[in-house]
Amino acid sequence: MNHPHFKREGWLYALAFLLAIGLRFIQLGAMPLTDAEAAPAMQALHIAQGLKPALSPYPFYILSTSILFFLYGSGTDFLARFIPALTGSLLVFAPLILRRIKPRPALFLAFFIALDPGLISLSRQAASPIIAITFLIFAWGFFDQNKPRLAGVFAALALLGGPSIWAGLLGLGITWAIMQGLKTRVPAQPVVEDQRPTFDFRLSTTSLIITFITAGTLFFIAPNGISSALASIPAFINGWLIPSDVSAGRVFLSLLVYQPLALLLALFAVIRGWRNGSARIIPLSVWFLVSLLLAVFLPSRQVTDLAWTLIPLCALAALELVRNVYIFQDERAEIFGVIFLTAFVWAFAWLDFSGLIWVATNSREYIMRFWLLIGALLLLVFSLLLIAAGWSIRTARIGGVWGLALALGVLGFGGALGSAGFRGLAHPELWWSPSIPMQADLLQKTVGEMSEWGLGNDHAGPVIIAGVNSAALEWTLRDHQVVIAETLDISSSPDFVITPLQDDPLLSASYRGQDFTWRQTPDWNYLLPQDWVRWTALRDVSQSGETIILWVRDDLFLGSSITP
Repeated sequence: MNHPHFKREGWLYALAFLLAIGLRFIQLGAMPLTDAEAAPAMQALHIAQGLKPALSPYPFYILSTSILFFLYGSGTDFLARFIPALTGSLLVFAPLILRRIKPRPALFLAFFIALDPGLISLSRQAASPIIAITFLIFAWGFFDQNKPRLAGVFAALALLGGPSIWAGLLGLGITWAIMQGLKTRVPAQPVVEDQRPTFDFRLSTTSLIITFITAGTLFFIAPNGISSALASIPAFINGWLIPSDVSAGRVFLSLLVYQPLALLLALFAVIRGWRNGSARIIPLSVWFLVSLLLAVFLPSRQVTDLAWTLIPLCALAALELVRNVYIFQDERAEIFGVIFLTAFVWAFAWLDFSGLIWVATNSREYIMRFWLLIGALLLLVFSLLLIAAGWSIRTARIGGVWGLALALGVLGFGGALGSAGFRGLAHPELWWSPSIPMQADLLQKTVGEMSEWGLGNDHAGPVIIAGVNSAALEWTLRDHQVVIAETLDISSSPDFVITPLQDDPLLSASYRGQDFTWRQTPDWNYLLPQDWVRWTALRDVSQSGETIILWVRDDLFLGSSITP
């Protein structure tokens, strides 16, 4: 069904897109690539250099990024993340093509997508699930609009997006099966008959095959892109066999910390939708629950597996929030008062919660602050109940929802800034990739300067990596000739050697060493409840890391008289 659009809708979508662009592209290359990001990025760089590397199961990302590397002549962290950032920004236009959502809820959904911390973080990671999510949603939208060519094209691009496409399809398939079983139980609603023509599956399949072959091989430049796309199936299956160190509680906690507003609004929408038999809310709630359970019970679960949960979550939140937009003139004063009261109580509760980190757990002050927090939330509930009884339920509902949106929206926006990395590497987030190379830029700069001083060219010095298995290390030194060695032959007198933290007498005799902090990961599994409170308020958490040593031959230093 086509719904009439409203005034300035295009400008508001442009605003949502600008917000998405800013949160996804500002300082995009500031955070070093992790091992998971660097491996496909190195493959893209090798293709741009004319090599034929074996490809990871992310063919669209690798092949499209190789075009950028080829055009700019080199690879950078910014360019390595450009395609996911652009794809994630374009996702805000997906509500425009979803015919089952009315224009105003679709616009709210676009802003939820633009500002969601999880989607922002995924858009700033190389080879992330955001590519498969965006293209599958677009394929679904064009299928719903009866545009078989575009549906086939975007379905093919989604299949090239990586192993996460199968998690999304599995969740949608289970949702469809559940809805078929619920059809007889959901109350029937009047439906306006749609006279659109039958979807042309033959044309759509033809478009899918042509796009899959041409885009999957980069117009036959990289034929192994097809095998890379097919390898996503066993990669997804292996995810059910490999255990993870990420607990189910951490996955649930990420929803509470990063999507508090969307989660509460979605809860209100689900209660209302099931009570009224809503044909929109019931399928979305089932999809949300199915994707959440898949993300939690997948043995190799990561927080990023919640990516497919965020789409129905944001859609439910948008459908609930849009119900509270219309405010009559004679009720504005009362509603604005309720908004102020709700936001004030939420702000007070947050300040009290943050104060828990400064007092001892078993102290009297801690207990007092805890019950003060509970009391503030109960005060808000009883205040809204009294307003509903004294004025009207509508006043309490609209004021409470917008006060909630104001308070928790500020909290969620802070989470979005943190997920984007604007706070710096010292304040880790749950949505970040693990094992971030903390001093990658310093290592790259040091090797370049020593190569310039000793050899006259900052890229001339070859580097031997011995005993360190890190794709991020190879990416950091991509402008140098890098040799991976299991054992080090010191008789060859290499210019630079990188080893784990160890005391090597042979290297110490003719080399000078400097240690660098490399892969660093927060100690999520060892945090106590008090530590989680501190992290939630300050993003302060203990981290453990790996140290490597860069060995530089003595004769490369200025003023050195030693010859190898």
